[in-house]
Amino acid sequence: MNVNVKLNTARYCAVFISLFALFVLSVIWSINSGSVSIPVGEIWRMIFHKGAIERGELAADASAFNIIWKIRLPRLMLAAVLGGALSLSGFLLQTFFRNPIAGPFVLGISSGAKMFLAVVTIALSAWIPTVPVAVTVAAAFLGSMFTMMFALLFGGRLKNMSMLLVIGIMISYICSAVTDFLINFAKEADIVNLTHWSMGSFSAASWRDVKISALIVLPTFLCVFLLSKPISAYALGEGYALSLGVNVRRFRVLLILLSSVLSACVTAFAGPISFVGIAVPHICRILLKSSKPILMVPASFVCGAVFCVFCDLVARTVFSPTELSVGTVTSAIGAPIVIWLMINLKKP
Repeated sequence: MNVNVKLNTARYCAVFISLFALFVLSVIWSINSGSVSIPVGEIWRMIFHKGAIERGELAADASAFNIIWKIRLPRLMLAAVLGGALSLSGFLLQTFFRNPIAGPFVLGISSGAKMFLAVVTIALSAWIPTVPVAVTVAAAFLGSMFTMMFALLFGGRLKNMSMLLVIGIMISYICSAVTDFLINFAKEADIVNLTHWSMGSFSAASWRDVKISALIVLPTFLCVFLLSKPISAYALGEGYALSLGVNVRRFRVLLILLSSVLSACVTAFAGPISFVGIAVPHICRILLKSSKPILMVPASFVCGAVFCVFCDLVARTVFSPTELSVGTVTSAIGAPIVIWLMINLKKP
């Protein structure tokens, strides 16, 4: 028994060390990739001696310094924060529905957020030039809750929970249809912005976006991590959770709220991004060979960050100077993983 415990502990440590190493590697690779190539030594110097360079105490290429601090760093940090949020949201939904294919995009939650955000953007564009970030996040959250309410309503009437995925896809199509209908009545500039945003992208990232998203996502991540024990009990069944004193009804509401906050934040700042919330938690389960929430919560967050930073790197460099939407890349990588999971779920 002690041998198994030691082996499992070694595995967990190796997985987390590898994930953090991959994150650092993806950050360096992302900063160094683009039309302007910057040596790794210069990257480290400009990051860790930012104050000295700004005060003129150290010499540095001004253009390279601006590229790192004003374009590449905020973009990859936003991708990391939102990628972790999306993965964690998927983990919570899979736990809630006890369905391995559940996720914000599949259940139509992202599309609902997109629909509400489009409504608010088009409605307010006649009076104000730029919609405040707080309003976009609130609209995305309301859209997430709206579609989740319908998913729960139908889910309570379905004996086969796999049909919930079909319902989610139908809700997604309805929300997309409403959004496309509204876009026909928007201004030309709003149409361009909404179309670009609806494909998913981190290209417009700024340090303000990073700070606001971090203030939303990181406390939510901490709340989810502190709920690891009741999540573990809930995953073993509602009866077991009740026997441990968990108020299942309130706990289910809390899971939905936390998941909706995370997915709404992602949709508000980067648009709907597909398959991350489904694929990444399963990658973590395979790596850890465990479904313990105390391990899965941080692993899902870090792995989601690495996954989105890497996908964003692919999106902006593979066909440079043409930039793909990050949603296209996450679909191309995540969809085969989901297909593989569905095939394996059908095996006896």
